[in-house]
Amino acid sequence: MLLNYNPRHCLPSAEDLPDSDDTPVDNELQDLIPHVLKAILALIWSERMDWFFGVDMGIYYNPNQPTDVIVPDGFLSVGVPRIIDSDLRLSYVLWDEQVIPTIVLEVVSQTRRAEYTKKKENYAKMGVLYYVIYNPLRKRKPRLEVYQLNNKKYELLEGEPVWLSQINLGIGKETGIYQGVSREWLYWYDQQGKRYLTPEEKAMEAQQQALEAKERAKLLEERLRSLGIDPNEL
Repeated sequence: MLLNYNPRHCLPSAEDLPDSDDTPVDNELQDLIPHVLKAILALIWSERMDWFFGVDMGIYYNPNQPTDVIVPDGFLSVGVPRIIDSDLRLSYVLWDEQVIPTIVLEVVSQTRRAEYTKKKENYAKMGVLYYVIYNPLRKRKPRLEVYQLNNKKYELLEGEPVWLSQINLGIGKETGIYQGVSREWLYWYDQQGKRYLTPEEKAMEAQQQALEAKERAKLLEERLRSLGIDPNEL
């Protein structure tokens, strides 16, 4: 979504503003879960340079109050340069970027941070299309909720994985291994509901394929020799 801000040379840029609210995450999952999604996206969109995924990065959203900042656990913007320069982004400033994040992710911990109330209202006012809340502490209610903005209000989307038509990806949860940790993680999915692999899984898949190819070559060599054929002479 594009913004229609008029140029305001008096407004601070990312270099002038803090890159976060200096509030540390109180649960390691708030850092790891967004990084899983970011790592997978870097694989499946490796040839695209029109997206940016921020993790625990400040979003400055109000040009009338330039110091107003909100820091989601993760967010995805589509339609912006993936890399702006060698120093990368310090923060995400809407009046510079001119693109509202398409997706915002919040991971709920024991210390609630208004994920279901104030933050939800702020993201709706900002115009974020998809709002994703993952609450690993829930036992009875759904742990993953995905909302889509409709008429300035968020409506809960049904199903899982949830298909996000605006980015041509699905999002859902599944048990897997990331950085050696076996637990439920969030993943991206294709339109058929097939989960995209993490970098570790892709590496393991490539290694397994290489071992299988080596084993097939060995079996073929043994078969040829049993027929009196020297494979080195072929």
